[in-house]
Amino acid sequence: MEIAVISGKGGTGKSSITAALASLHQGTLLADCDVDAANMHILFNPEIEHEEVYIGAETAMIDYDKCTNCGLCSRYCRFDAISFVDMKITINEVFCDGCHLCANVCPEKAIKMVKSDKSRLYSGNYRYGKMVYGILAPGEENSGKLVNMVRDRAKQLAEELSIPNIIIDGPPGLGCPVISTITVVNHVIVVTEPTQSGLHDLIRTLQMTKEFHLKTWVIINKYDLNYDMSDKIEEFCNSENIEVLTRISFDKDVVNAMVECKTIPEYLKNSEINLKLKNSFDKLINYAE
Repeated sequence: MEIAVISGKGGTGKSSITAALASLHQGTLLADCDVDAANMHILFNPEIEHEEVYIGAETAMIDYDKCTNCGLCSRYCRFDAISFVDMKITINEVFCDGCHLCANVCPEKAIKMVKSDKSRLYSGNYRYGKMVYGILAPGEENSGKLVNMVRDRAKQLAEELSIPNIIIDGPPGLGCPVISTITVVNHVIVVTEPTQSGLHDLIRTLQMTKEFHLKTWVIINKYDLNYDMSDKIEEFCNSENIEVLTRISFDKDVVNAMVECKTIPEYLKNSEINLKLKNSFDKLINYAE
């Protein structure tokens, strides 16, 4: 069974809940698909067994032995990646989109495209089983492709090792990385918070999962910060036949747990929050069966 945990916006507590679910059962495979801001490896400190280079794009490089500083490439670049620095044509790697135009217009053929190879996919052991995650290098694009690599590696390991459950920490928002994360999963958990922006982004996220015909559940995190908004969120979910798995209260110890690099079940073993998360996970397992 694959469970993807996503959120329409950042800051809802999605990763904390994902980490908690992953630590409820020994032998769970954890996949961190939030490749633009991966953080599960910080919490779990996995032992790396496999590393793979991800080529997401290409970057323009100048051969200064051929370059005459004519400036033609700078005039054609739509991304403002090429400029004169100290009277010398220079390419900003972060701004470069890898479109090849500068290389094509250069009369001296002084520009070549070099594959960007700084992004990585990792897999290995963490304290509850196997873990797969990707880290996209700053300025790199096509993160949806790296998400696909993470998911493919996770499925491969799950099949080879007969691991029944995969927990996926998805990126926030509604973009390509999220779509790559939720494609053909068994369950989607949307973590939201009791704010107007939380409700707005929840509505958009549920519209997306509906288009993919995915079984979707909602967790309202920090619900006691705004009871009225929490009730409003639950009323909307009921109107859309979306079940609210649980409401989780705000607790500073959740933050303290993250600071100690521990999950909620590890730091708050006998807490109400842990019990709610355990019941929620058991419900998903029983539903799948």
